Amino acid sequence: MEDLLVKATTEVRTKLQTLGIEETLAAEIEWCIGSYKADKNPAGLQEKAQVALTTLNEYKKSNPRKVSKKLIADLEKAVSLN
Repeated sequence: MEDLLVKATTEVRTKLQTLGIEETLAAEIEWCIGSYKADKNPAGLQEKAQVALTTLNEYKKSNPRKVSKKLIADLEKAVSLN
């Protein structure tokens, strides 16, 4: 369950960096992934995943081909499982 969260947020962080948007959010996600791996507390990572989901959904409205449905679906699944 948490592995899905780490996998999805890692992909999202990479996508944010590739798109050149929300650099701060990408850095926060990276920090939260490291923190989660250290203490196994997913609270911060879940919070940032939810923010990223909102951000990507908004970005996809004006750039539909730059964010895959699968990425958003994987992130939604990871957020809903935790």
